[in-house]
Amino acid sequence: MQASHRISHILGGGSDGWGVFTKARRMIAEGTKVTELTIGEHDIGTAAPILQDMHRAAIEGHTGYAAVPGTNALRDRVAARVARRTGVPTTRDNVLITPGGQAGLFATHIGCCDAGDTALFIDPYYATYPGTIRGAGAEPLAIAADPDAGFQPRAADIAAVAKGAKSLLVNSPNNPTGVVYSRATLEGIAQVCADHNLWLISDEVYDTQVWKGEHISPRALPGMADRTLVIGSMSKSHAMTGSRCGWIVGPVEMIEHLTNLATHTTYGVPGFIQDAAVFALDQGPAFEAEVGEPFRRRRALAHDILAGQNAVTLVPSDGAMYLMLDIRSTGLSGEAFAEALLEAHHIAVMPGESFGRAAAGHLRVAMTVDDNRFAEALSTLCGFARERAEAA
Repeated sequence: MQASHRISHILGGGSDGWGVFTKARRMIAEGTKVTELTIGEHDIGTAAPILQDMHRAAIEGHTGYAAVPGTNALRDRVAARVARRTGVPTTRDNVLITPGGQAGLFATHIGCCDAGDTALFIDPYYATYPGTIRGAGAEPLAIAADPDAGFQPRAADIAAVAKGAKSLLVNSPNNPTGVVYSRATLEGIAQVCADHNLWLISDEVYDTQVWKGEHISPRALPGMADRTLVIGSMSKSHAMTGSRCGWIVGPVEMIEHLTNLATHTTYGVPGFIQDAAVFALDQGPAFEAEVGEPFRRRRALAHDILAGQNAVTLVPSDGAMYLMLDIRSTGLSGEAFAEALLEAHHIAVMPGESFGRAAAGHLRVAMTVDDNRFAEALSTLCGFARERAEAA
């Protein structure tokens, strides 16, 4: 018996991009101490009051089936948050609660694309993007953002391949680069979507982690509310990665269709988790800033460390919990450098190639260990790069 072509070809015949991460975890299991700068997992964990509220909700009985589109209380909170942050009128009817942002990405592509349709996305990309698109039955087509242009995607490059496509997936603040798309970039993207009748899927799970500039939701641009689906999540803004609670915001009719899809797939999110999400959102922007503060602080540390050397160049990382480092001066690929760094110094970072061809010769560094350990690891990485560059 064989699995379906759709499921057996999710990776497109290639790697899942997580080889260095898997090797590091294997080393840890064998007793080796490894500094992991690989995945976007907060080192602070979910705040105790949120967990206590989750426990309260479960003990009080909110453990049965919850409403599939989400509880009214949570949908109202998400709608109010989106309206406050973007200025776009939003109600609960514009909101579907999903089991995390990843489920939202899958559902939106199911909603926008029929089998065999072309779905566009920007390279570099979060590692699951092409597989998510294949899993939805569509054909992924990556559009490279030039590293020498700060990884800001160009509208002309998107327009060149947009004919006949059904959707475009963008992500700002961006994982893996940390780049925040400028207004000019987003306005260019919006124009291409209008010209080619594309759905725009906007992954905004890092919208509270902006260290320089501003986050602009493309849904707020003129004419875009009716063709934009926004993915949000409690994972990054509230350190609730394991709770699996996210949302899709979009036009009412599409949300109704996606609710039907959820009824036949996930059947919603547990009520006690949704109650905890309501509690968390009620803590307001100050709490979200507190969750993000370690990454703001470590970004400043990184700037100081990187300013004192010339083997590693920092991509302007103005948001999210990552740094994108250019190590092309070493003559090594990102993958070769990451493998060698892990072997030599037991520091695990993600090769840029894990996130697409455009990030070749780069590394993604997650700022997810305590300040001292992070500074020590980054200094070691820079020294290792200098040695390799001098030997190149």
